Amino acid sequence: MDSGVIVEHFPRLMSGAWITVQITVISLILGFFIAVPAAAMRLANNLLLRLPVQGFMFYFRGTPLLVQLFLIYYGSGQLHTALESVGLWMWFREAWFCAVLTLTLNTAAYTAEILRGAIQGVPRGEVEAGRAVGMSGVLLFRRIIMPKAFRIALPAYGNEVVFLLQATSLVSTITLLDLTGVARRVIAQTFAVYEVFIAAAVIYLVMVYALVFLFRWMERRLHPIRQ
Repeated sequence: MDSGVIVEHFPRLMSGAWITVQITVISLILGFFIAVPAAAMRLANNLLLRLPVQGFMFYFRGTPLLVQLFLIYYGSGQLHTALESVGLWMWFREAWFCAVLTLTLNTAAYTAEILRGAIQGVPRGEVEAGRAVGMSGVLLFRRIIMPKAFRIALPAYGNEVVFLLQATSLVSTITLLDLTGVARRVIAQTFAVYEVFIAAAVIYLVMVYALVFLFRWMERRLHPIRQ
């Protein structure tokens, strides 16, 4: 094993890791803000609200992320004229934007399903107690249901965050130089497959277990009695 290759190209790998972190964080933030109203709509009695969200979740949870990525990045080229006419082509022609959009929609679908289950898992007694003191509608949802649902959903959401970080490796297939993309380019130049991929794997491990420890810390803070 040639450690010199790792040392020489480590700064390039770290620059790719920074792109991976950027894509992950932005996708998680945007996806979460989509997932919260989507989860509420998924539980609505009104079919006009529920069915579009069900279709959205059905597609993004039922198809491979790589297919979604290709459809948005390569498929948008088929709509070049239409996208250009509304001023969107300048965004869709960028691999970075397509990667973030795909990951955002994908994690939004999974997070919405996690939150849906968590909302349904909120003890009925707590909801009734909120109603007893005069809460209803949005106030009840904001003050009672969602805080409890977030606590219930945290372990499953932590897994989703880890999965999303790992899934970012697919964006290298659309020319984006994330950690995996940089590793592939370095391998093409040095033919040091083993060394470079071992280094990339170690960087991924560090990032993943940093997330694991972060979510464990959050769980301890939110559920101190269980620890």
